[in-house]
This record gives sequence, structure tokens and C-alpha cells, in this order.
Amino acid sequence: MSQPIDRTALIKKIQHLEGLTREEKSSLVELLHQKKYGLVWEEKTENVEERMREQLPFLEEVKERAIKSETPDAPNHVLIEGDNLEALTVLSYTHEGKIDVIYIDPPYNTGNKDFIYNDSYVDTEDSYRHSKWLSFMSKRLKIAKRLLSEKGVIFISIDDNEQAQLKLLCDEVLGNNNFIGNVIWEKTDSPRMDVKGFTVRHDFILVYAKKDFILKRIKPQNIPEHYNKIDDKGRKYYLKPLRLMGGHKSDSLYYGIEAPDGSIIYPKETNGDNGCWRWSKEKYNDEIERIEWIKGKKGWSANFRIYADNLTPTPVSTIWTFDMVGSTRTAKTELSSVIQQFIFSYPKPSTLISFIFRIASDKSSLILDFFAGSGTTLHATMQLNSEDGGHRQCILVTNNENGICEQVTYERNKRVICGYTTPKGQYVEGLSGNSLRYYRTALLPRSRTLRNMRALVSAATDMLCIKEDLYEERGIFGNLVLQKELVRYFCDGRKHMLVVYEETLASQLSLAISKMDLGGSRVKIYIFSPERYAFDDEFWEVEDKVQLIALPAAIYDAYKKVLPRRAEQPLDPPKEVKKIPNSLFDTAEEENIN
Repeated sequence: MSQPIDRTALIKKIQHLEGLTREEKSSLVELLHQKKYGLVWEEKTENVEERMREQLPFLEEVKERAIKSETPDAPNHVLIEGDNLEALTVLSYTHEGKIDVIYIDPPYNTGNKDFIYNDSYVDTEDSYRHSKWLSFMSKRLKIAKRLLSEKGVIFISIDDNEQAQLKLLCDEVLGNNNFIGNVIWEKTDSPRMDVKGFTVRHDFILVYAKKDFILKRIKPQNIPEHYNKIDDKGRKYYLKPLRLMGGHKSDSLYYGIEAPDGSIIYPKETNGDNGCWRWSKEKYNDEIERIEWIKGKKGWSANFRIYADNLTPTPVSTIWTFDMVGSTRTAKTELSSVIQQFIFSYPKPSTLISFIFRIASDKSSLILDFFAGSGTTLHATMQLNSEDGGHRQCILVTNNENGICEQVTYERNKRVICGYTTPKGQYVEGLSGNSLRYYRTALLPRSRTLRNMRALVSAATDMLCIKEDLYEERGIFGNLVLQKELVRYFCDGRKHMLVVYEETLASQLSLAISKMDLGGSRVKIYIFSPERYAFDDEFWEVEDKVQLIALPAAIYDAYKKVLPRRAEQPLDPPKEVKKIPNSLFDTAEEENIN
């Protein structure tokens, strides 16, 4: 009988093999670790992944598309145009452990031109159709897990084409113990009559948490349009059929009820009922004002008033009907009312996404959608904020295939913020208490030469503004007039951020800080350093006023966790030493910042 292979010893032998590159040795080790049970597919490499073996992603703001609210403390929402794997890599630095709710509606891989892999549509004849989709989703879900906060939760819309595979993939990536539920959403309000088999009227929404997570309880049927009646006290309600008969046989449940015409009604033994009321007489008298009697051909029946503000919150069901959260029909109507030239095939209704945020978010939650499509997620976020006074912030990511990011995602939410006129000529007031900033992904060389490191720090400023949620730039810091190519300063009156490209200015900045009144807050200083040293010695006298971060080391550390591997290149020595004058600042009157 053959002896079992000692995998640890075999791995050591592989590591000492000559004639193989580091990547080839790693691939052999990975083959040894392949599992024997579970979801298995043939890994397919994406072009974007190959790009990032040699290049690093960052974000560039398209400043002319910024929508800045005049409302103090308006939430800053972010729209990123580009490949979502590149964008997620950036977010792995700016937002690791910060996202509270993720909602995504990825391509369903139907084979009908809905899923593009490496610039080509994947059709039903592609023998690697499911492997490509699983490779695509796996990379993105692994980063998404890193982004979730400790209380974070992710909702993923899907249909039968990949639902089974996605459930297994999520069990593996997000953890089977973190599975919350599989929601069935009734997406259509009418059946298709041209099908030969079943008419499919539902999609699924898989729900997973980062750790222990409890959905908020909701008031049943708490949908505003249901409350279409008003009582004499001005309270909104709707009527629900009331089944009074059917209680257990008991003398206390057998009594006469006076109908509106003065006749007395007694319970009858019919259809298996015991000839008793379901309520005691005391309970009936307590609820009598909420009962409306109706005289029909077969006698009296009753309806019960359900008031909007008098419902007991209950756990959320896994069945969401179209009249509860909207349908694809309402989604198309909604989108076409905002963007009159309707050019998006499968939008989700904002009522569906808003319902998700009602049960899964707090008023200050940070929300992410990296398959943003028509931009419903941001629309729903802003609408819910306007209803409950929340300050939720939303990050959207989508590519610009067929102009979708510019012409649909951005244009829709621009109109929602600024106001728009529907095709019927009705003006809809804008949700002006929101700011929106537009970014594109871009790439820089990955090799760690001194030139490339300086370029990365220079390009990272827009990322840092997103990371710190701090966008208001000032040209004066203390008594120093700043030159943007050397130092940039951002402040909103409460938070302060310096981005220092020229590290030799550390001592001058430290001196300026020592003279400033920061009102007890600290200046977060991102400073260029070819190593990990953040110039602590230069700032030791103001250490209680600063928080120092060395760049680009902090970015490299975050990216290293998610980027595909590459052979490390040695750091190139600088080709010339730059001569720095004693001071690169003008002086201004000292500025006290409260």
C-alpha cells in the first residue's frame, strides 16, 4: 500500500527547485492546496487583472461634473467610472472595514449579451461560461468582504442562471455561518403569456453578513400607498379583512354582536369552526372603533383598520412581493420619468433598494454598489435620507460601456439632486441636500522606483479626499501660503488634512502647527517617504496635534492584500539629488482655525 504524501515536505522541495520562477513555484503549491470538496471551477484570468500585475490603480476627479450642495454638512456621494476590480482595489485602501451595506446587481450570465468577459460577451455556447463568471465574481467578493465593517451586510441580486453557484461561492468567500437569508423578490406584476413552461416572476437576493448581524424589524405592510383612507381624526389607515369566527370552543367566546342595523349576530358552526368568536367580548369592545361592517348577500362581514402608526414591528419575511417593494415595471417607469430617453434594460425599483436600506442601515451608514448600472442605489439612498433625516453616504462604481456611466448613472442622479421635469410636464423638486463627485480610474506603473513612488503619492490626493471625506481645499495653512505642487491642505472647519509631496518641508510645517489653534483636533498628515518613516522626529514637538502617515507605503500595504502577484523589483536609486531651498513658502497672517 502506498504511503500518503507528506505535503509539507513536498512544498519545501518545490520551494528549493531550480529553474523555476517564483510565480511557477507558487502555482505548483496552489495545486497542492486544491480542495477535494466544494465549488470547483477552472480559474480564468481577466485582462484587468493582468494589467494590475504591472500597474496600480488610482482615481482622478472629473471636476466639471461635481455637484456641490449649499446645504451645510450635506453627505458627499461618490461615483467612480471604470472597471470595478480597479475601483475595488482603490477602495481596499480608502475604505477597508468601513462599508456598512453593499448592494450589487451583477450580470446574471444568461448568455444573452449581459455578461462581458475580457471585452467579449459570454454566450450560452461558451464551455467556460460558468467558470468565467465565478472567476469574475470571486475576485470582487473577496475584496468586498474586506470592505465590510464589523456590522456590515451584503445583498446580491441574482436569477436562476447562477443562483446555485453564487450561493456556494458566497458560502466559501463570505462564510456559510454568515448567511442571513435568500430572499425571493416577485419582480413582475403580471405573467408572461408567450412562454411554453413556467412564467418566471421572481429573482433572488442573497444576504450575507460580515459577522453577527440582525436585520431591523419592520412594520408589516408599511408601504405608504397602502394607507389610502383617513379617519375623522386625520389618521391614515387601510382596511384588512377581519375573520372573527373560528375560536376554540368556550363559553366566553360565545356572545352576541350588534350589527349596524341593530340585529344581533352570533357565531355559527360552519366549515369546521366551533361556533365561537376568535376574540373575547372584552377584546372586541377594545377594538370596536377599528371595525367596519359590510352588508353582503350572505350577511354581515367585517374589515379591520390598520393604522400607519400603530403596527407591531415583525421580522422581515424572505418573500417580497411587487406591491410591497416594486417591480421591474415600476423601475422602468421611474427611470424613464427622470431620463426621458430610456436606455437601460433591467433597472431595479428604488423602492426595493430603499426597503433594503430600511432594514439594514442606520442613518449614518456608508453604502456601496460596485455594479451601479442605472444608479438606483444612490437614488434610493438620497430618497431615504430625505424621508428620515439620515446622512447616509453612497459610493457607486460602474463602467462606461455604451455611455452608461455618463448618460444614465450620472445623469439620473444629477437630475434627482438638481430637480427635473417628467415627460408629463410635472416638475419634481431636487434633493438638493446632497453632493456628488465624479471620478475615473487610472493606472500608474507598479514598479517601486523613486519616480513612480512620487507619482503615486501625487496622484493619490483625490483618493485621500474620499478616504477622509474631506474636499474643501485651502491655500493658507497657519501663516504659510502653500504651493500646490509641494503641499495641499484640506479643512472643513472640524477636520484637517495635509498632503505633503516634498518631505523636506516637514520641519517648517511642524513649526506652523505649533503656532496654530486647532481647537483640540489633530492634523492628519500624509507625507511622502521612500521608506516607512513618517518624519516623526520633525513633528515630535507637536505630536499631540498630528497624526502621521507615510506614503506610498500605506497604499502599497493595502494593495498588496488584493493585487495579483508580480515579481518584486528592487528600488532604483535616485539618479540625481534635488537641491531644496531653505523655504518654499511665502508667509501670511497667522490663521486660527476653530
